[in-house]
Amino acid sequence: MSTIPHPPGEWLVPATGALASHAEIIADMAARQVVLLGETHDRFDIHRWQLHVAAGLLASGRPLMVGFEMFPRRVQPALDAFVAGDIEADAFIEQSEWENVWGFDPELYLPLFHFCRQFKLPMLALNCHRPLVTRIGKQGWDAVPEAERDGLTPARPATPAARQFLFDITGGGRFSVAASAPDDPGFDRFVRAQGVWDRAFAVNIAKALDRRPDALVLGIIGRGHMKYGHGTPFQLADLGVERVGVLLPGDADFTPSANGPIADAVFRLDTRQIASRPRREPVRATP
Repeated sequence: MSTIPHPPGEWLVPATGALASHAEIIADMAARQVVLLGETHDRFDIHRWQLHVAAGLLASGRPLMVGFEMFPRRVQPALDAFVAGDIEADAFIEQSEWENVWGFDPELYLPLFHFCRQFKLPMLALNCHRPLVTRIGKQGWDAVPEAERDGLTPARPATPAARQFLFDITGGGRFSVAASAPDDPGFDRFVRAQGVWDRAFAVNIAKALDRRPDALVLGIIGRGHMKYGHGTPFQLADLGVERVGVLLPGDADFTPSANGPIADAVFRLDTRQIASRPRREPVRATP
């Protein structure tokens, strides 16, 4: 397919290939239940873009809650205390177990955290207990007793298209087993593990909407969990949350995909501003 020019500072709608104004995109997203902002975790410019989108959505007048992949559900009290002003940033980073559960430089995310605190926007811990991903990846859902599922429900099985997407981005060689095709049983472990994360984000977003149905939930999540409607949007739909918007940042002119629209809209960043920070890798089990 031919490439479509996508100038820096502009939104492009993949479904049509047309450019759209920032006001149009924000108005569209403000009418959704959930807006997912994809990211590459170590990019300053992407987190800056997320903050700009969050500010636009806040200005729309909808009650806003901001959910973060970076935090497991057990550290929710630290998020609540930080937003309430009961603890400062250093204590928040410590109490949220940042170094162990995430490991990227917190400076990448602190502007977003302070934005939530400044405007008293609830911060939501969207992730699950990390060993649960490992356990379900290895043994399957049924091997885990209900009391040890961290409040999750079973993930809807990935579609063949989703398996193909995951296979394409990993080469089928993630972890200890190299798969030869998307439907290779050797690839099941990775697909199950990915499904746990997607389901955790979706379940915790849906619970937040149950508590506040009039709110808009903004999800700060890795881009691989939402492209082409796979992953978290797919799991949200299974939970009855249908009005989900997906926004992604881009670095180049746009190339349509035979897989369909990659997102509702893509914003072209100014690549001259790219900066990153290496991850301080925490000690983790392999899923």
